[in-house]
This record gives sequence, C-alpha cells and structure tokens, in this order.
Amino acid sequence: MNHEFTPTILIHLAAALAALGLGAAVFLRRKGTSVHRVLGRAWVGLMLVTAISTYWIRTSGGFSWIHGLSVISLAALAWAVYLALTGNIRRHQRVMKALYFGALIVAGAFTLLPQRLLGHALWSSFGLI
Repeated sequence: MNHEFTPTILIHLAAALAALGLGAAVFLRRKGTSVHRVLGRAWVGLMLVTAISTYWIRTSGGFSWIHGLSVISLAALAWAVYLALTGNIRRHQRVMKALYFGALIVAGAFTLLPQRLLGHALWSSFGLI
C-alpha cells in the first residue's frame, strides 16, 4: 500500500476515536444536565473535525462517495443541534444516535477493510495480509 498516515489522516483518526469514546460517555450519562450539554458540544466539535478533515483525504486527487457521507454528517450535526436548541429532544436524540452509529460505528468498520489504509496497517501488523 503506497499511502501514508499524513497529518490530516492522523487528525481525522484522533478526532474520530475521541468522538467514539466521548459519544459513548454522553450516551451513558444523564441527559439534560449542564455536563451533558458541555460534553455534547465537545462531541459536535470532534465530529466537525472528523467530517471536515475528510475533504483533505483523497485518493488519486478526487472525491469519493465517502465524501458524500461527510456532507450528510455535517447536515445531520446542524439539524441535531437545531433540534436541541428548539426543544425537540426526541428527534435530537434519534439524530444523534443515528450519527453515532452511522458516522462512527459503520464508517469506522469500513476503515478496517484490508484495502483501506487503516485496515491494511492493522491486518498486516497481525500478519494476516
């Protein structure tokens, strides 16, 4: 594999992993508290870094379908914040859960495929590819 872990990829990876951990903590804590709001804002910030940094991560110079997912993530983040601010908490919760699952769990699982940079590094370190 001829790709490297560039600073942009490392920033993207660090923000995504931090969002994964912080998001889990937010889901496990009591909702509606000032701590929930502070942690939620931090999570949104990490997700913004994760989504925006993808635009500097490209193979062969172009954008891919994955960049389209970043557009969806950015729109969903804005929608979820709007829902929270306007008091539509049930929908806010649904959008945040969908974002966590789709943007972090599902997209993260795809990064572990052997042909992807992170997946290749992981599986080859175990001697499996």
